[in-house]
Amino acid sequence: MDGVLTDSEPLINAAAVAMFREKGVIVQPEDFLPFVGTGEDRYIGGVAEKYGVTLNPPAAKKRTYELYLDLVPQQLRAFPGAVELVCTCKAAGLKVAVASSADLIKIHANLNQIGLPPSEWDAIVSGDDVARKKPAPDIFLAAARKLGVEPTACAGIEDAVHGVEALKAAGMRCIAVAQSFPADQLRSADVVLPTIADVSLAILKNRN
Repeated sequence: MDGVLTDSEPLINAAAVAMFREKGVIVQPEDFLPFVGTGEDRYIGGVAEKYGVTLNPPAAKKRTYELYLDLVPQQLRAFPGAVELVCTCKAAGLKVAVASSADLIKIHANLNQIGLPPSEWDAIVSGDDVARKKPAPDIFLAAARKLGVEPTACAGIEDAVHGVEALKAAGMRCIAVAQSFPADQLRSADVVLPTIADVSLAILKNRN
């Protein structure tokens, strides 16, 4: 979802930086890059560890989400082609799922904002549904179970290094879009494309 369907990475980054600033700690936007795709607990916690800051994790995440949700109505947008691709998949009879390390509150806010509400999906898996976040494959395996299909019959789209690793570990076909990380960092994917607008039904079905 984040960085694939929605241009949300800058927003959650700004919210996390602001949360730390409220606590008197100045962190840099790039400090969060190693933790992109791993869920907000690790996203925030990893930077706290770097700076030797002791946080109350639930409270820190709650405040970060409050700041994030304030930004969503005016600033969150779908990446060009994202909504169209999901609609194309549904029209072709494919099952579609969101598998995100984020909490449900963020997933629902993002999907509603871009016009793909939770009711439009055959399955939604959040970070709360699994014990291990990406790069572990658990989120994607849970999505396959909810869809009622074998992991090897699934194709996933990812923008982050940890997400690519998780898809490959799940045994799924992996299409990476270089919307958050440079293409050379995503090269372990089966296919690397510039944006989600470049993803076609044929590529998802491994015909091209």
